[in-house]
Amino acid sequence: MPWRVSILHGLTLILRAEKFVILSMTQDSQIMSEVDNTATPPLPLYKQKQFKKLVFWLTAIIFITLLIAWLYTHNRESTDDAFIDANIVQISPHVSGYVSQVNVNDNQWVKQGEVLALIDPRDYQIQVDLAQAALDAAVARHGASVHDVSLTQETTHAVVSQAVSNLYAAQAQAQQAQSLVAAALAQARLAQTDLRRYQTLFGKDEVSKQKLDQVAASEVSARANLEAQKKASLAAQAQVAVAQAKLKEAQSAPKQIAVKVDQAKGGAASVEEALANLKAAQLNLSYTRLVSPVTGHIVRKNLSLGQLLAPGSAVLGIVYGSPWVVANFKETQLTSMHRGQRVEVKVDAFPHLVLHAHVDSIQNGTGSRFSLLPPENATGNYVKIVQRVPVKIVFDESSDILNRLLPGMSVTPVVYLNDQ
Repeated sequence: MPWRVSILHGLTLILRAEKFVILSMTQDSQIMSEVDNTATPPLPLYKQKQFKKLVFWLTAIIFITLLIAWLYTHNRESTDDAFIDANIVQISPHVSGYVSQVNVNDNQWVKQGEVLALIDPRDYQIQVDLAQAALDAAVARHGASVHDVSLTQETTHAVVSQAVSNLYAAQAQAQQAQSLVAAALAQARLAQTDLRRYQTLFGKDEVSKQKLDQVAASEVSARANLEAQKKASLAAQAQVAVAQAKLKEAQSAPKQIAVKVDQAKGGAASVEEALANLKAAQLNLSYTRLVSPVTGHIVRKNLSLGQLLAPGSAVLGIVYGSPWVVANFKETQLTSMHRGQRVEVKVDAFPHLVLHAHVDSIQNGTGSRFSLLPPENATGNYVKIVQRVPVKIVFDESSDILNRLLPGMSVTPVVYLNDQ
């Protein structure tokens, strides 16, 4: 830790100071010996006291300095491997086309919903018009099919009612014809009986020839009437059969109604499909307007008039929201570090400014583990190095200076470990 390094450095300074004092005293003794070859007299008492005071004060100053350094650093961790980060949204077109208008410049401040650029919309407007025409045609066809269903239902009900009425009428006529046949049969039998009786009476000369001829004519007329009534009865029965067939045909009309209903449902599905195609065309037309989804500053603008854009290509970015700090601490510095601890942040661009923040989170993994090419440690030439873990630090204040903190700026955070 830094405070341990400071203590070791201080002890080294103390040893060097004592060595310097002793060496100075030795050199003074040697010089005095060269001047006077006789026995060296002991140093004066005041000089010995001066040397002792010098050593004492040097030791005291170094000790106090180390104590202050220890008190300042023993509950703190800092790193210079820290940078400003922020939210960056990439703007990419959904549709292809040529840029017809550019409304922003590099580093410009834009608001949410502001139109950044326009793609030539003419091709997509044609697609909208075609989809609208297809929808109108589908709606017309569906309306005609629905009307056809209603008309078929009304016609079917009328046809069935008429067929039932015709059947009842035919059956009544058949019954009437059968009654007439029975009456004609009775008259024919009566006429035959009268004819035989008058023939017997004519043989006895009890009736005239004229009367016999009248009875014979009546018998012939009765038989003719019987035959006519039989034919009429057969015709009436045939009409009953025809009426029954027409009724059966009319009763099969609901199947035709079901077919018409299915056709109407198919028309409704066609309308939904045409409507979906219209919405898709309108959506593609709206995509010709590149709109800012957030409020922030334009960065990495790669957009110019007449440029052909492809879907998904990054044309510019927008930095938005409050910035934060990503500090890469050594794994040995995370022993007592946790979320919520107080942090002081110094920005290299503003050396006299100290910003207040706190530890928001510690990444669940080292930075090298999530790099594009993670290190492969299962090798024979493995060298252990201290890993670094990204720590997210969020500012507590929302001062105007935060708007001047740009992603990538270097900072030095100091985490106070004694804050729980």
